[in-house]
Amino acid sequence: MTSTASTESHPAEPVAGPVTAGPRRPEPAVTGPTVRRPAGLLRRHRDFRLLWIGETANKYGSAVTGLALPLIAVSTLNASTFQVGLLGAAGWAPWLLIGLPAGVWVDRLRSRPIMLTATAVSLVLYATVPLAALAGTLTLGHLLAVALLAGAAGVFFQTAYTAYLPQLLDPADQPEGNAKLHGSASAASIVGLGSGGLIAQLAGPVNGLLANTATFLLSLWCTARIDHRETDRTDRPRRALRQEIGEGLRLLGSDVWFRTFTLFGAASNLVLTGYQSLLVVFLIREVGIGEGTVGLLVGLASTGGIVGAAFARRVAARLGTSRAMLMLELVLPALTVLIPLTGRGLGLAWYLIGGFGASAGVVAGNVIKSTFQQRYCPPELLGRLSASSAVLNFGSIPLGALLAGFLGTQLGVRPAMWLMTIGVPLAALILWCSPMRRVRDLPTERRTLNGADLPVTPASTS
Repeated sequence: MTSTASTESHPAEPVAGPVTAGPRRPEPAVTGPTVRRPAGLLRRHRDFRLLWIGETANKYGSAVTGLALPLIAVSTLNASTFQVGLLGAAGWAPWLLIGLPAGVWVDRLRSRPIMLTATAVSLVLYATVPLAALAGTLTLGHLLAVALLAGAAGVFFQTAYTAYLPQLLDPADQPEGNAKLHGSASAASIVGLGSGGLIAQLAGPVNGLLANTATFLLSLWCTARIDHRETDRTDRPRRALRQEIGEGLRLLGSDVWFRTFTLFGAASNLVLTGYQSLLVVFLIREVGIGEGTVGLLVGLASTGGIVGAAFARRVAARLGTSRAMLMLELVLPALTVLIPLTGRGLGLAWYLIGGFGASAGVVAGNVIKSTFQQRYCPPELLGRLSASSAVLNFGSIPLGALLAGFLGTQLGVRPAMWLMTIGVPLAALILWCSPMRRVRDLPTERRTLNGADLPVTPASTS
């Protein structure tokens, strides 16, 4: 299933919140001292407003396609459980194949043209599915190819997007910007999943995918209208591709914070994607509900993402960024263990509780981690660091989908759901075993390239 995760070292936001809300009073930045800013980043920053609208449209489109593709596979092509898992894996496999060189290319080039190109490629690819269905030539192989190639476009988009946001916003605005982007992404996911399921029930999932191409057009239009122009990077000295990839990997391996978040993201994504890739099959074939109800349920569970994005900065300001992340990632996503109990009627509440908790915890944690990484990582290495961490962080996603598909085929869908959801709280133990539990806040100053940190405010242990 498509997730709206970014390329930072954190779990992909789940389908029950796989993926940022209106203006509100300025609040303390989550990774630094309190800074008073004028209210309403969306009102006073035109370029961010365009980016926010375009990204929200993109996330809505991703939510619809993330539901439409497996629905097409199940209801139109009668795909098996393993084939549905394979479809989920195809969308994330490009992170393993091209993630590292993509990070180098993003650091060498300007981010916005890469984002525009990637969105245009995705638009064309998704449009081929309804056209093939209309011609009577749609096959599972076609769906797999679209998922794989659109996933490759997503690698470049997400890596460029991660490097672009810190250039667009001042450091003091980044916490609010991240919260708004994650909150609107969750809202877009809710509407996308709900409307996608309804359209699939009324007009069929293929027609729903065709109508969804308009969201990618809106994303293209908004991104193209951004006035901010990046510094030309073509005159920077270039070294061998392998050497530049190595710089990102060394930074990732030598820094305890980046290393911890990447390992946690990889383990968490393995199990989150495992149960997500089986979710449509589980709800339709095991629980016995219709396509429209699937979209409605997943959309309701996704409201946790909006709640998580809304309270992330407040919880971090009150508890400290490190302690807040531990609470958010250890407690709330653990509710996913309730999902395999889902049944018809009142039994649907188990899915809603588990999905809401996972969505709230993952999105809130991602808001904090996004701001930390943008402030802590050297700007000239942000693309490479993001891609390096994403190779492990997102590279485990196709493995999770394949593992879940295999377990679902061998043991049955519900037992496979049990195994995947139990793994969610176990993955969070990586954070508990890290230095995070010994400090109140994550580092607040930027790391230097030579490995020696700039002077920072000592991490509080109070």
